[in-house]
Amino acid sequence: MIGPTVISVSWETVSSLATAVGTLVLAVATFSSVRSANRSARVAELSLMAGLRPVLVPSRPEHPAEWVNFADGYAVELAGGQASAEEVDGIIYLTMALHNVGSGIGVLHGWHVDPARAVGDPGHADPGDFRRLSRDLYVPADYFGFWQGAIRDPGDPDREPLRRALEAGDPITLDLLYGDQEGGQRMITRFRLLAEVGAGEARTPDDPKIRQPTVTRHWNLDRPDPR
Repeated sequence: MIGPTVISVSWETVSSLATAVGTLVLAVATFSSVRSANRSARVAELSLMAGLRPVLVPSRPEHPAEWVNFADGYAVELAGGQASAEEVDGIIYLTMALHNVGSGIGVLHGWHVDPARAVGDPGHADPGDFRRLSRDLYVPADYFGFWQGAIRDPGDPDREPLRRALEAGDPITLDLLYGDQEGGQRMITRFRLLAEVGAGEARTPDDPKIRQPTVTRHWNLDRPDPR
């Protein structure tokens, strides 16, 4: 006759297993909590960055006009939605009225001009090749401002192509480099400065230096492009 089986229980082993299970549960809970906190922090960061992000486009005709002055005394009055390009005494002056449609202050960093660049060219110059501004220019969020630049050096390689474009009334491609007030979220926006102005028809403006700006492309430099 076979007697009953006696099962010996090691309470030390049971205690170790219970401790291991508890540790595993705590680790899973901690991991989930950390992941959730990281996700929340990322959402908050994206929301903060969006609140600082500028986006520059040409201003509209109904926006107010303003005077753009250069250090050498040259000045031009820009109506809303206008740009200008003019050679005076061998110096080429360029200006453009801007509207910041983003939610953060736009800080202009530099510019690059190329009369020969095609409309469909997807590339832009290296940011290190952009011309630095000689003065700080800011465009407030959802407000108006301007950009200005000049080519003064007779030996500047961009001067002669730009001068020929002015004489012929050809379009001028202008890239602006800018970012937010913290120095980040850099963008390049491409503008075309057209000699013909007027809605629905091409005509020569009364003032030959006045041009119509239009935006053709935006690039993000510090984050992926949204396309």
